[in-house]
Amino acid sequence: MTNQNSTGLNLAAQDIASGHEGGVVDQVKAYFARVKNGEMGALPATGALLVLTALFSYLSPYFLTKLNFANLFVQAAQLTTLAIALVFVLLLAEIDLSAGVAAGVAMDVFYLTTTFGVPWPIGLVSALLVGVVLGFVLGFFVAKIGVPSFVITLAFFLGLQGVALILLGDGGLFRVEVPEVRAIMNDNLPVWGGWLLLAIVLLVSGGMGLYDRYRRTASGLVNRPLSLLLIKLAFMAVVGGGVVYVLNLNRSASVKEISGVPIVIPIVLLIIFLGTFLLDRTKFGRHLYAVGGNPEAARRAGIKVVRIRITAFMITSSLAVVAGLFHVSRIGVVEAAAGRTIVLSGVAAAVVGGVSLFGGRGRLIHAALGAMVISIIDNGLGLLGLSAGISFVVTGTVLALAATVDAVSRKRSGGIRRS
Repeated sequence: MTNQNSTGLNLAAQDIASGHEGGVVDQVKAYFARVKNGEMGALPATGALLVLTALFSYLSPYFLTKLNFANLFVQAAQLTTLAIALVFVLLLAEIDLSAGVAAGVAMDVFYLTTTFGVPWPIGLVSALLVGVVLGFVLGFFVAKIGVPSFVITLAFFLGLQGVALILLGDGGLFRVEVPEVRAIMNDNLPVWGGWLLLAIVLLVSGGMGLYDRYRRTASGLVNRPLSLLLIKLAFMAVVGGGVVYVLNLNRSASVKEISGVPIVIPIVLLIIFLGTFLLDRTKFGRHLYAVGGNPEAARRAGIKVVRIRITAFMITSSLAVVAGLFHVSRIGVVEAAAGRTIVLSGVAAAVVGGVSLFGGRGRLIHAALGAMVISIIDNGLGLLGLSAGISFVVTGTVLALAATVDAVSRKRSGGIRRS
């Protein structure tokens, strides 16, 4: 870090210590100072999102249609959930290559239990328990025995494919006849439901923002300007209102009307909210970031590193099962080959969103933005009639660029030092 940057950070620290509250302009300057120091956050993903949207809107007249707008959110739901799941292990500088296949096996269990007459809620709980158990076993091998996560999750990636074949046979598709499950990705909220969802999001965001201000004031800490919170809420209201308005329009070309916010959207928003709450506002979240940033320092500080690692793998596997549920809901079938490739896209989405491969840095909303980038690439190239090969090449290029930005920004911020 240069002397100039160090001086700027020292001045900022002195300003905070003195209790002075900067204005909006000061907060903007502070943000760009952090970017200059290498803390890019979701800025690259946001830029890519805007550029890709403009590019595909220009290249394809179908990209910004009402139907494709809704389809894009639905298509991104599975990848978004899997990317969020992987954040918990990526924050530890670990990886779970078996998450997609584990989700496939869990959905096989769900299918088999419901086929034998077990009520679907119990079948779904059984599938989630499969994810919890697999995550515990993986975490135990990584945290307690010391097996590298790449090796043990690769072993499970291969072995679970065999388990899927044992459960379902050598191939074929098996229909899932559960209307409630099919509705998740294929049905929509009523028109009023979308506006109610937006109101709840704004009320929760505003309430938590005000509570944070109250808590900081009571502790004698400096607060950001209230105008920043109001600007954030206004931005969310405008963007969210636009999205709800478009999704509430009739997007059917037939006699039957199709309108409303897809049911899967509030589910994904709830996952993002709960996961963000867990990481940002609980002791577990603080400890997870600490272990990912410096495991030895965290251990010396009294943090139960083994427990944190095991829990992170359990959360990843459990959320991966939810992503698998979305996949089954959308296509209406289970298959023995499910989940073999999507985990790599999930890692790509998280990294593109700004989650560091070196651990200790990243947010769930960043992974969600990265998933939207990957989904827009697949969707846009599909509308242009280009082959899947082109999609893989473009996605790989974006991932390479994102990983490079991560490495360079971490070096600039002092996270990586050359010997």
